[in-house]
Amino acid sequence: MSRTFRFLEQNFEVCALQTRCVEIRVIPELGARVVSLRNRCTNREWMWHPPGGLKLFHNAFADDFGKSTFAGLDECLPTLAACEWKNRSLPDHGEVWALPWKLDENAFARGRIATSVSTPVSPFEFEREISLDENRVTLSYSLTNRGDANEEFLWSIHPLLTLEPDDRIELPEEVQEFRIDGGSGAPELSRGATWSYPDPFENFEIDSLQLGDNRNGCVKGFTHPLREGRAAVFNDRTGDRLEFQWNPCDNNTLGIWLTRGGLNGWHHVALEPTNGAPDSLAIAVKQWKRHGLLAPQETRRWSIQICVSP
Repeated sequence: MSRTFRFLEQNFEVCALQTRCVEIRVIPELGARVVSLRNRCTNREWMWHPPGGLKLFHNAFADDFGKSTFAGLDECLPTLAACEWKNRSLPDHGEVWALPWKLDENAFARGRIATSVSTPVSPFEFEREISLDENRVTLSYSLTNRGDANEEFLWSIHPLLTLEPDDRIELPEEVQEFRIDGGSGAPELSRGATWSYPDPFENFEIDSLQLGDNRNGCVKGFTHPLREGRAAVFNDRTGDRLEFQWNPCDNNTLGIWLTRGGLNGWHHVALEPTNGAPDSLAIAVKQWKRHGLLAPQETRRWSIQICVSP
């Protein structure tokens, strides 16, 4: 059974759930952003934010994501990269991360953080409910096409995760390569290039979170369609582990974003279950042919589990 509580942080209301093992904090007003996911047994904070402390502020709709707080977990819908689609200008990281979401007060009273938002450019209604069970966080989603035509979409979580010495990535054995969408500081970064996994080049060991000299590298890539929906960051020295689990029939792709100094000198990783690739909806539909599709008035539901364990 989880405990609920709320408080103000830098004048924004934070809604929180807590069990003996884990605590999660969400700010509905800031895109329902998850700003904290903490292992209460080891005190490890998994949600990353820029050095100097958590700084919260509003963004305007269609802001460049580079102007965001860069804190924790965002939701990306119906694209990740800014693009033009169906005569619509879709903003960087999608339409929902910079919007205030509506909190369901009745659900919160029953121990869940349920939030919803309407996309102002595309015809979508989007809902997410967070619940806790001991060390397991469940994110349950609902997406409805309220338009009168078929709608293509990309969805992804975008969880920036802290890195500690000796952290490693664990992916299913079927992942032998991944397809590049961009980056810096690596020998081959053209969109569509294929890297072998986990060691594509000398001194590059993706599972060990190593990108060459680890001073100026970053990369975004995607797995091929998966049969097993699972990805984790773990640390044998400390015993910490964070594992994402999902049904690959709903979302058959994993995006991996890793920066080792290549973006503002920062170091973090994001494991991003998603329904398609690459980051641009326009390219996903026209070229890579990997995306979701909703019929008029159709609703799609799916869930992600995050297991936090020492």
